[in-house]
Amino acid sequence: MNKLLLLIIVLSLTACQKEKIKEIKLFQSEEKKEILKTEKSIKIGIAAIVSAKEGFVYYKDLLDYLSKKISLPLIIKYGNYNEINQSLRKGEVDMAFICSGAYIERDKKFGLDLLVIPVINGKTTYHSYIIVHKESNISNFNQLKGKSFAFTDPLSNSGYLYPVFILSQKKEFPERFFSKIIFTYSHDNSIIAVAEKLIDGAAVDSLVYDWLKQTNPDLISRTKIILISPPFENPPVVVSKSLEYNLKKKLEKFFLELHKDEKGKEILNKLRIDKFVKSDVSKYNSIRLMKEKIENLKW
Repeated sequence: MNKLLLLIIVLSLTACQKEKIKEIKLFQSEEKKEILKTEKSIKIGIAAIVSAKEGFVYYKDLLDYLSKKISLPLIIKYGNYNEINQSLRKGEVDMAFICSGAYIERDKKFGLDLLVIPVINGKTTYHSYIIVHKESNISNFNQLKGKSFAFTDPLSNSGYLYPVFILSQKKEFPERFFSKIIFTYSHDNSIIAVAEKLIDGAAVDSLVYDWLKQTNPDLISRTKIILISPPFENPPVVVSKSLEYNLKKKLEKFFLELHKDEKGKEILNKLRIDKFVKSDVSKYNSIRLMKEKIENLKW
């Protein structure tokens, strides 16, 4: 495929991430459709860690099962990190799957209740990967100077905050260090941009990269990792502080017990998640500290 055409396609995909939030309705059964307006529902936000189509496929079985277990229909809102944060602020979303960086930003300004986090491959942590094309002669971060680079989202920890923190330690601005910067608004789009040689480097979430390594090995085989960040606490599932206590406990119980029944285990296996567990806000302090150091740096 022509490189220019492919770049247009990738950038058009990223533009879709910036449009207004997509709203999807999930029901336990067809009968639920007639009573949506009169029956209580749960509004759930999904931040665009992966592109919209991939994201919906990724979460659909889990959310269908959640709707069944708590006996309530769900209204799903899918958008970029800032859109979901704003929906949480405005009370338009009761529960959300968000990234760690967006959680720090949202919790600092408005407050959130940390519900659960996923355990993946026995760990509750993930990394930021700095990647380049497999054939690139770039082997370390410094060699990206003067090259083009893809960030994921301005609120992403792995896809933005971590590489900007590296630059801040060098007293460098992204706009000065890189020759060109783009925001792809999903980690899979960033990986595609590098794999297709549309951009020289990118910062991506290790959870998405490792997932695609299993589901789309050809794509990942065209890239290589040149830097791995320290571990960060996994992206959380959060709820609004205004959510009624009994409903919050129902949601918590669903996630914490998901791995204990056959259907739940089947769903988790598809998601490549071991189980969900409780966490603590202090586990995100390393991300808060990075953000504070960047904000307080005298350039």
